Amino acid sequence: MDKPHIMVVIPTYNEAENLPTMAGELLALDLPDLAILIVDDNSPDGTGKIADELTHRHLDRMHVIHREGKLGLGTAYVTGFQYALEQGADRIVQMDADFSHSPSYIPQLVAATDEYDVAVGSRYVSGGSLDERWSWWRFFLSWWANSVYTRLILGVRVKDATAGFKCWRRATLEGIGLDRVRSNGYVFQVEMAYLTEKLGYRFLEIPIHFEDRRIGRSKMTVPVKIEAALRTFQIRWRHRNTQRA
Repeated sequence: MDKPHIMVVIPTYNEAENLPTMAGELLALDLPDLAILIVDDNSPDGTGKIADELTHRHLDRMHVIHREGKLGLGTAYVTGFQYALEQGADRIVQMDADFSHSPSYIPQLVAATDEYDVAVGSRYVSGGSLDERWSWWRFFLSWWANSVYTRLILGVRVKDATAGFKCWRRATLEGIGLDRVRSNGYVFQVEMAYLTEKLGYRFLEIPIHFEDRRIGRSKMTVPVKIEAALRTFQIRWRHRNTQRA
């Protein structure tokens, strides 16, 4: 079997200090057909300029899309996924730029998609773990959202419904249909998880250690989590008639 062409999609906003190291670790993986796409929302700290410099240095392996402003995580991923598909990627990886998702897991995620439609880097399956520096309240909110709330409302089986570290098969994203995805914040992850299961795609959760971001402040605030929880009802209503073709 030919090695799959892999594109790693990373949305960025103020990740200037993390991006060079992240790109270096990704390019050092034993995956010669791996390319990186940065989708930057006009970061005021110069992340976009750094992405351009990296692109000039690695012409065949680095790509960048500059957007006009802070347009949201969901649309950043949809834009990135569409670009990856247009570039002919066979596997599309999504991840954060802040090292909460370790690049070292990517070969395992990619290998899992030989048998599954999407591989999920999961904090909540056996062997998965969270940064020990998390407060009990932050841990509780995350556990409750994934293990109780979304499972009750949407009936999903995935234990980490808000996971942002995944490897998709090309055919899975094409089958889901990115034009039907409407969520624009962190609830985007929930909508994609729900559509994956409702449309009958097979997923595998692979345990990961979720590290707190190394540099900068987390963008996942309590108000953002509350908004995501409320919008879970919208997802169920929006896709009430969605069926696999």
